[in-house]
Amino acid sequence: MQDLHAGAGLERVVQRFFRVSVSVIAVAAFLGAAGAFTGSHHLHRLHPYIFFIGFGNLAILLLNRYLTAAIYPELAVDPRKQMRYIVSVLGALAAITVAVLLEWPLLKAATGFFLMVVVAGPLREIFSTLSIGKIWKEVSVRYYIFDVLFLLNANLGLFTLGLKESFPDSGIIPFFVTQSSYFLGSSFPLSISVMGFLYTYAWRSSSKRELMKTLFSLWFYIFVGGVLIFLVVILLGYYFGMMLVSHILLFGVMAMLGGFARYLYNFFRTNFPHPALAFLLSGLALLFATSAYGIMNIYYIKGIPFGSLPPIRIDRMWIYHSHTHAALLGWITFSFIGMIYIVVPSIARTASLDKLGADRALSAILGQVTMKKAFGQLTFLLLAATAILLAFFLENDLLLGGAGMLFGLGVAYLIRNLDPELYRETLTNLSGHAK
Repeated sequence: MQDLHAGAGLERVVQRFFRVSVSVIAVAAFLGAAGAFTGSHHLHRLHPYIFFIGFGNLAILLLNRYLTAAIYPELAVDPRKQMRYIVSVLGALAAITVAVLLEWPLLKAATGFFLMVVVAGPLREIFSTLSIGKIWKEVSVRYYIFDVLFLLNANLGLFTLGLKESFPDSGIIPFFVTQSSYFLGSSFPLSISVMGFLYTYAWRSSSKRELMKTLFSLWFYIFVGGVLIFLVVILLGYYFGMMLVSHILLFGVMAMLGGFARYLYNFFRTNFPHPALAFLLSGLALLFATSAYGIMNIYYIKGIPFGSLPPIRIDRMWIYHSHTHAALLGWITFSFIGMIYIVVPSIARTASLDKLGADRALSAILGQVTMKKAFGQLTFLLLAATAILLAFFLENDLLLGGAGMLFGLGVAYLIRNLDPELYRETLTNLSGHAK
């Protein structure tokens, strides 16, 4: 009986995570669009904080934990703790909103410190439960757990950024602690989780499983190591190093994009069109765009010390904004929508993590109508994201605001499309528990 109640608790908390996290992405898009329409400096500054603090922490504290616990069940998921994480992140969102709008940097620092404490709990659980050898044994778990470490570092960046803004004349905080470096550091945790997910639910099930394991293990060192080296060479202002590492990562993304497109062709031909995989493919395509914009960004940043405002010449800022938004709206948002289309209904169907750990996690668990609408949602979001990138190039705030509003609506549609599936499974599971 206790297990059944725990399962029902897990089901409720995953549904709460789903609605809150999707709402956070949509609100961030709406705020960005409102900033474009009104020219509000505060809204321009606020919307990336909402995205990173809200969705970034929710995705790693909850979704990432489901994926890890599906592989190692001893990392039990406590629904009560997870509900507290959701409440904590919502509190942090309220605090950062006040901090940005009222320009209270000490509150920003307090928010970062609070989130560091929140993330320290799951980290302690992970390393007290799993040995380093066990972590390294599973390729995807390496990705997932490094993401939690990166999230802790990102929240440390928010803490130190708030302190630096509070005491700008103090020399204690390093020169490279800026708003740009905080956003840069916050984007990597989400990126690494997607790589682990791709291995777990796509290539791992291919006929060339051992080869994929070897390649993804190698990619872990290249991607995670490349990210760390990239951060160092940026901070040192080493231009050649930035270009070298960014090109290596770009070629790696190209290889993944081509390989995943081939995998998808074979999967769709022999199985069924899966919207989650289509979202992940679109995310990889926009990661390619992100990398290309990033290389252009490095080219024009040459000779300008890191942390300067603006980071590149004002006439080239469209490249900087295209780089960041291709990453946030494209690579991260598209990929996580794909992940949600698999993870959330899988848990709702069984009120447990059992289906996530099964070899056939990509089975057709969604209704045909839901999957058809998901492909329509993907098309709508791709058009909106393309319009946003075009608006930056044209420097057209009206197009930017309109496309941003449409993108937010497209993200919010995920709740409407997936809710009937979750509600139907909730009734089925509650009926089963009653029996």
